Amino acid sequence: MESILLLAHTEPDGTLAKPALEALTAALALGGELTVGLVGIAAQPAADRIAGAGAVRILAVTGEAFTQARYATDAAAAEALCRAANAAMVLAPATSRWARALPGVAYRLGGRVDTHATGLAMQNGAPAVTRWFYRQRMEAVLTRQQRPWVVLLDAGCVPAWSGAAGQATVEPVAVEAPAARTTVTGIQAPKADEQTIRPDAPLLFVAGAGWTKKQADGAVHSAEAETLILGFLRTANASLGGSKSLVDLSGEGEAVLRFMTHLNQIGQTGSTPRHPKGLSTCCHGEEPHVVGWRFVNQRRAINLDANCGWARGKADVLYVADAFAVMREVNRLLG
Repeated sequence: MESILLLAHTEPDGTLAKPALEALTAALALGGELTVGLVGIAAQPAADRIAGAGAVRILAVTGEAFTQARYATDAAAAEALCRAANAAMVLAPATSRWARALPGVAYRLGGRVDTHATGLAMQNGAPAVTRWFYRQRMEAVLTRQQRPWVVLLDAGCVPAWSGAAGQATVEPVAVEAPAARTTVTGIQAPKADEQTIRPDAPLLFVAGAGWTKKQADGAVHSAEAETLILGFLRTANASLGGSKSLVDLSGEGEAVLRFMTHLNQIGQTGSTPRHPKGLSTCCHGEEPHVVGWRFVNQRRAINLDANCGWARGKADVLYVADAFAVMREVNRLLG
């Protein structure tokens, strides 16, 4: 088996995030000689965390210049680690940081890159990458002759490595940081309870356009809809998704849910999240939307139409009921 380099950037505290540990699991499954390359302000905590993984070398590019995500510094660090390891396969988690920098690194090294991989395995003695095309409607298995082969693995596809920690030896790799034209002065982020997209949440809650339509009393209750949905998200720590019909309403002058954006869209032209369970509300379950549920294991839906798309084999359970009434009671029971 060919040699493998796992690239990972550390968190601000020097540890490794879950996507990096998932990529480590995938790298170990290939069975080749593994080298780990770390980038960040510090590498020792991360190296100690994966000391039991069996890597033959742990290389690191560290320093203040490599703390923040920046193409110039990330590409320089990754290139130096690839040249130091001289590995045929380069595997990395598909974070925004690596997705931006590694295609350019592959070009500098004269190799090839494949993104959005969902699996890696050995086939006929050679590594093969599995990925989806056409919004997860077609699955392909790819092999390449060119080396180095850089592969970015999507999060949530394999379990995170959970082996024993220890004391690791880190080999520093000297890199002169390129001149930076930008300066990071701070980070502005929403409060934890205001964040509606939670990839690690156990439940995906999807809202459809029906929340903003006239209800049985002939009036629109979008304000109450916002209260019910946000209340459930906070109590259940769920992740929020939306149908294309709902997220498009903001550009049509219709009543909207103010916290819903195109980033929440699920489906053929949106995202394909991975959650153990999913609950759809006020959504008809049409095929372009349901294709985004491909990796949701248990599906339930609430709809007043007993003949909606969810009733045609697309949901495990369909509740024929008023979503407003159901969510009021659910929030009451959750306290």
